[in-house]
Amino acid sequence: MSSLKTASVPVRVNPGQEAFPAILPEWPENQRPAFVQQVRRPAALVKADALAFLIFERPDLDRSERFLLDFGLQLIRREVDVLYFRASASPACCYVVRRGSQARFAGLGFELRESADLDVLTMHAGASRESKLEIPGGGQAVRLTDPLGHEVWALAGREHGKPQVELDARLPANTPTATPRVNATVRPPFGPSKVAKLGHVVFQTTDFTGLTNWYMRHFGLLPTDVLYLPDGSPNLIFFRFDRGDEPADHHSVVIAGGLADRYEHSAYEVQDLDALGQSSQYLRSKGWKHAWGIGRHSLGSQLFDYWFDPYGAEHEHYADGDVFTADYAPRYSPMNQGGVWMWGDDVPPHMLPKPNLTTLWHAARLLWRRKLSLARLKQMGAALSEPARPWMK
Repeated sequence: MSSLKTASVPVRVNPGQEAFPAILPEWPENQRPAFVQQVRRPAALVKADALAFLIFERPDLDRSERFLLDFGLQLIRREVDVLYFRASASPACCYVVRRGSQARFAGLGFELRESADLDVLTMHAGASRESKLEIPGGGQAVRLTDPLGHEVWALAGREHGKPQVELDARLPANTPTATPRVNATVRPPFGPSKVAKLGHVVFQTTDFTGLTNWYMRHFGLLPTDVLYLPDGSPNLIFFRFDRGDEPADHHSVVIAGGLADRYEHSAYEVQDLDALGQSSQYLRSKGWKHAWGIGRHSLGSQLFDYWFDPYGAEHEHYADGDVFTADYAPRYSPMNQGGVWMWGDDVPPHMLPKPNLTTLWHAARLLWRRKLSLARLKQMGAALSEPARPWMK
C-alpha cells in the first residue's frame, strides 16, 4: 500500500483540456494508503432493511404541516398533538411530528425483515417492547435509545401494500446522438415534488467511534464511503443497509465527527432533475427558505436541493443516487469540502463550523471534558481548511 498522504491524484484529460488535481481520490479498502485506519465492524445483532420513519418535535404543528405538504409529503392523519406523513411509495408513515415545547429531532425507526430480530434486540440490547403502536403502518416494534439520546425504533411486519410510486409522465430526452423527442415539448408540472420515499438522515457527534460502532452493532450497517482526516483517522462514514444481493442506497445513515451532537439533515427522494427544479421554484413561491442547491453530490452521486423547515432543520430533495450490493467494498477518501459535491454552488457557510466564540466555547468544553484531543481538533480544522475547488479563481 502507498504511504503517501497526498489528497491529489492526476486526472486524465482530453488533448488541449487543462488538467487539475482530483479533489476526491477513492481507494478500495484493501488498497487504501498505509496510514489510513480501517473501519472495524463489530458483529451485528440484526440487519436493518430500511429507514421506517423520522420523529420530530415542534411547538407549532400548523407551520410544520404547511411546510411538509409544500415539500411533497402526504398527510395521513392529524391528531391534537401529532401529525403523521407518508411518501408515495408506501401508505406507511415515514415522518412523525409531535407537539413539543422546543423544536428538536427526537428519533428514527428501522425496518427489519424478520420479527424474530425484535427478540434479539430485546434480549441482547435491552430494547423495550411497544405494546400499542400508534404510528400508521402497523407491525410490531421495540425501542432503544442511541448514545445521542434519540429514540430508535425497530419494526417488523409493517404494511406497505403494493409499491406505487407516483411519477409524472416524462418525454424522452434528446441528446447530441439521438433525438427521440420530435414535435413535442418538455413542460414539467409546477408544484410540490411527489416525495417517493425517506432516503437518509445525517448526524454529527462528538463521539464518532462510539456512535458509528453502536449503529453498526445494533443494525448491521455497512460502510460505503469513509472520509478520513490528515492523520488517517476516519471522521465521516456513509452507511448503507446490508441487503445481500439486493441493491441498497449508497447511504441511509451518515455519521460525522464534530463539535456537537445534533441532527444535520434528512433527505427524501423525488423523480428527477425536473422535479427538483420545479419543486424548488414552488417552495420559493411559498416563501420557504432555501439552504443549498441545485447541484450533484460526489459520494452517492445524487442531484440535490436543500431547504430549511420553519425551525431551521435542513430537508433535502434528491434524485438519481447510487445503489450498491453488500459485496461492494468500502472506499476511503480524504475529508475536505470538495468531497461533498461535484457541481453547483459552493457549500454555504452555515454548513461549516463558524470561526466565532460559540465554536471556540464548544471546542474548549470538549477539550476540558477530554471528549476531544487537541490533536484531533487540529486535524478536523486542517481537513476543512482545504479549498474546495482550488482551480477556481
